[in-house]
Amino acid sequence: MAPSSTPVARLTEAGVAIWLDDLSRERLRTGDLADLVENLGVVGVTTNPTIFASALSKGDAYDEQLRELAAEGVDLDEAVFRITTDDVRAAADVLRPVYDRTAGVDGRVSIEVDPRLARDTDGTIASAKALWSTVDRPNVFIKIPATVEGLPAITAVLAEGISVNVTLIFSLDRYRAVLDAFLAGLEQARENGHDLAPIASVASFFVSRVDAAIDPTLDELGTPEAAELRGKAALANARLAYGVYEEVVGGERWQSLAAAGAHPQRPLWASTGVKDKAYPDTLYVDELVVAGVVNTMPEATLRAVADHGGDAHDTVTGTGAASAEVIDRLAELGVDLDEVTVQLEEEGVSKFEASWEQLLSTVRTGLSEAQVAAGEAR
Repeated sequence: MAPSSTPVARLTEAGVAIWLDDLSRERLRTGDLADLVENLGVVGVTTNPTIFASALSKGDAYDEQLRELAAEGVDLDEAVFRITTDDVRAAADVLRPVYDRTAGVDGRVSIEVDPRLARDTDGTIASAKALWSTVDRPNVFIKIPATVEGLPAITAVLAEGISVNVTLIFSLDRYRAVLDAFLAGLEQARENGHDLAPIASVASFFVSRVDAAIDPTLDELGTPEAAELRGKAALANARLAYGVYEEVVGGERWQSLAAAGAHPQRPLWASTGVKDKAYPDTLYVDELVVAGVVNTMPEATLRAVADHGGDAHDTVTGTGAASAEVIDRLAELGVDLDEVTVQLEEEGVSKFEASWEQLLSTVRTGLSEAQVAAGEAR
């Protein structure tokens, strides 16, 4: 077979699903998202509070809806809920042909529960149900953070037949707990009489933030041993996570669910834009190629891959021992990966809460301006 002509085609043929880590109404109304699906191999979309906050703060794409919401007199939380679910519903419609073509594996769009609920199990469950019923599209993922409080919510939501994207996963131990929550959710869904085939899930394992947290410590150490480990922790951590995934899908518990029509919870590489300009801009794509995973990329990373991505050979299988050695060597230098990942989870929740507050502030301002304009027009 002749090699594929483009890097994104090679990546797709290697079994990596290319998703876009961005969404805005501007992308939707200009046809930009549809163009990325058509021409750059995008088969899914992820969103988060930071993405929505950024989208709302730019341009005039939301002005008309803000005027309508102001006229209706809706409160701030309801306005944000309506705006974000409308965008996700529209994106899901753009991706629906991909969903149909892939029998529900791809063509998915993710929307996150209110990040202020990250430590609230019952609140997360209620938020997930509300998002699912409001967007009302089969190709939507409800994003739930992998906090300790989020784990039982993941199980409960899956048990009701709702597809879930588990986000903010940093550590191997937490990833094992996420996989267990996923299996328990499908087992309960089966007991509840749900068809398992339409229920999908991905587990978003964050990558670049690990290097961003560890590299400064290595720089401070200033030794040749430390310098040699720069930029290696994140890839080692992610590759070991894939090994955990392989263990679970090789087990009897999963095989029983698979026999009932269930699809595996695919690993999703998140935070794959490089944060250190010294690294290749396609590092966290080229070095995490393996069949059956998702890589969600900011547009800059996606275009870099399209322009000069690698040959898409498998860079994960068989790397377990070498990856474990990297973690051991870090520990010898005093870098405790467990401590780092705990800190990253706390920071991740805080960052999304801050972005949500920014989103609320932007919408509050937009509603106020719309009300003033309406008053002046009368």
